[in-house]
Amino acid sequence: MKILGLGGWSGAGKTTLMSKLIPELVRRGVTVSTMKHAHHGFDVDQPGKDSFIHRAAGATEVLIGSEKRWALMHELRDAPEPSAVELAKHMTPVDLLLVEGFKREPHDKLEIYRAANGKPLLANQDPTYVAILTDSPVEGARVPVIDLNDLRAIAEFIVVHCGLKTC
Repeated sequence: MKILGLGGWSGAGKTTLMSKLIPELVRRGVTVSTMKHAHHGFDVDQPGKDSFIHRAAGATEVLIGSEKRWALMHELRDAPEPSAVELAKHMTPVDLLLVEGFKREPHDKLEIYRAANGKPLLANQDPTYVAILTDSPVEGARVPVIDLNDLRAIAEFIVVHCGLKTC
């Protein structure tokens, strides 16, 4: 399973790009799963539900299953936050695992960069960034620069960079 990240500062458009890029890759025959980093505590459960009660009672893991999907929640209980690589081990293998966030992790990443955000470029400081996806010119880039609005070019870069087979 190939792992490729979409990194960038908050407000750059990572989620928007992800929602457009996944169908483009799937159309090419690439199986895709995603992983998203959340900066703060989050909850996918609802107070009062059985699974919430199980976790509140002290269960380390709670798995919920139905005919449509299943979800596993794991409480860290003050253990250190796992890395993207550690979390990826829990994923069912697919052709490509797209990781949103985890911008400082060691896997290869595409930087979503918007000069209007006023934040520094990550790709020139971190060798794990393999391309810059942007809607404005970037001077002195050490990696390829791709138009953020050109989904076909982005998907083609991903397929080639990751050595994926397409239909």
